[in-house]
Amino acid sequence: MLTLMIFLPLVGFVINGTLGRFLPKAISGWLGTAAVFGSFIIALMSFMDLTGDTTMPERIYTKLFTFLHVGNFHVDFAFQFDRLSAVMTLIITGIGTLIHMYSIAYMHEDDGFYKFFAYLNLFIFNMLVLVLGSNYLMLFFGWEGVGLCSYLLIGFWYKNASYGKAARKAFIMNRIGDLGLLMGLFLIYDTYGTFEYQDVFRLVFVGSVESNAVNTAIALLLFIGAMGKSAQIPLYTWLPDAMAGPTPVSALIHAATMVTAGIYLVIRSEAIYALSPIAREVVMWIGLATSIMAALIGLKQNDIKKVLAYSTVSQLGLMFIALGCGAYTAALFHVITHAFFKALLFLGSGSVIHGMHHEQDIRHMGGLRKKMPLTYITFLIGTLAITGFPFLSGFFSKDEILVSAFAHNKLVFALALISAGITGFYMFRMFFVTFHGTYRNSHHAYDKVHESPLLMTLPLLVLAVLSVVGGAVNLPHYLGEGISGILHHTLSYDGGGKFSPILMYPEHMPEIEHTTEWLLLAMAVSVFVIAFLYTRNKYVTQAAVPESDEAQAGMGKVLANKFYVDEAYDTAFVSPIEAAGDVVGTYVDDKGVKGLVDGFGSGSNFISRLLSKIQNGNIEYYLVYMVIGVALLLAFNLF
Repeated sequence: MLTLMIFLPLVGFVINGTLGRFLPKAISGWLGTAAVFGSFIIALMSFMDLTGDTTMPERIYTKLFTFLHVGNFHVDFAFQFDRLSAVMTLIITGIGTLIHMYSIAYMHEDDGFYKFFAYLNLFIFNMLVLVLGSNYLMLFFGWEGVGLCSYLLIGFWYKNASYGKAARKAFIMNRIGDLGLLMGLFLIYDTYGTFEYQDVFRLVFVGSVESNAVNTAIALLLFIGAMGKSAQIPLYTWLPDAMAGPTPVSALIHAATMVTAGIYLVIRSEAIYALSPIAREVVMWIGLATSIMAALIGLKQNDIKKVLAYSTVSQLGLMFIALGCGAYTAALFHVITHAFFKALLFLGSGSVIHGMHHEQDIRHMGGLRKKMPLTYITFLIGTLAITGFPFLSGFFSKDEILVSAFAHNKLVFALALISAGITGFYMFRMFFVTFHGTYRNSHHAYDKVHESPLLMTLPLLVLAVLSVVGGAVNLPHYLGEGISGILHHTLSYDGGGKFSPILMYPEHMPEIEHTTEWLLLAMAVSVFVIAFLYTRNKYVTQAAVPESDEAQAGMGKVLANKFYVDEAYDTAFVSPIEAAGDVVGTYVDDKGVKGLVDGFGSGSNFISRLLSKIQNGNIEYYLVYMVIGVALLLAFNLF
């Protein structure tokens, strides 16, 4: 069943990739959706068996074959299904099914419909290999596979040159992070002699104090890989540009699954990070800086998808703050809730773009709530969830991160709270400007704006429900010990039952008084209320519209231009590399290699022209040459 769970999407990829052009679009789309839904059903059944059946082992393990065996180097092509990978699998296949269904309607008019579903299925397969592999090398295969699929899907509309450049940018920046990951894997094997998770973590657990320096190096190198895949400073600029791909791609890859691969890597390697306080501090501060920087940039973005993209970068930063504080369950909890509300927001933005005939600038929208009531309600729920409206999913998961940060470092807590507050400002700004006020689009008549079809709104409704109730997977202890901490108990609590904890070292579980926790909760809610009231007053009561790009000045201009980081990268790296490429192309390739090859050709032509004057086919000339030759021979022999 584990093998079937993983390979069903691959079967969908093969069928759509080879026969899709001959199939009706409905069959192609539903085939791709069914492949992922089948994996979700198997994952759900397996998870229920794993946690409910006392005869089941702590993990389901299957080896398909020996991948490499050279001397002492041995790697199996094997998979494992434990409680951590089970949670990730349910997210990947569950959210993936809804996004596949949504794509049937969203991409219906596209000529590459079958190819799109083939790529989506291939992505799901590689993501499952990443989270279900039993060793680091299997994780790396999936890691590179989703990078390839990301390139294919971001640049899906490849006839647009700017989209192709966005895909190239994502691919190259991820390769930089992947180099760090690969070096970390080399160091793991050099130190512990194996890639298998169970063997590596057991050796780490019983290691000496002297090995902590090596674990720090490993942890930092693995984090470089996570920085690339999960878009952290300095490797974050690819993710906003990745919005060039179709909106379902943004929801699937850049909100719910691929960008969380870095979070999964750190949680899976918890035994290594637990012994490296330095690496955890680096993770925490990088996450904090990324969260604040991306949130500030989001304040001045006007492309509806770009706002959500920078929101994703900021939310990933919060997850890394939790990891740096040792609160692994809090990070995974936010991964789950973020998958719900961010997929909802991206698909909601796609519904708006679809109803607005491909308009993405929120300044050209307005007053859409009456024309798109289902999209409006579900988008409101997603906005409330991400901004921390009490008792919605994002409220609980973000609160747990803030509590962990408060217990670990008061300054980090204060800055993380500011980042969470900025989230409220830019999200409500986007929501009110899009759905409230008056219609401002001069290109398309208001009468032509329409609600999306059922296949697009149904996934929105499902995700809206999950965004409301998703916090139930790990309710805080102040709501009652009997219903709280389900996810924490699943991963790190050894209550004497049949399961040993997934996390080998105890989590950094903050022990703070209830009054302090309620105070922190009140501060978070106060920040939410301030953001809501301010943005509502400005963009609804006063009917303000975001400034044009030309009208930006001062810090607003800096934020609108994203701190000029892309320009700095272009100046420091892209332009010199392109200039060097031009020099090499001109002097080494054209004048060097090409000149040398052409020189041989020109020399051969010159010699052949000379010989052609001799070998001209005229018998009289041949007789003269023979006489001259005989005369020369006689002269040579006689004299």
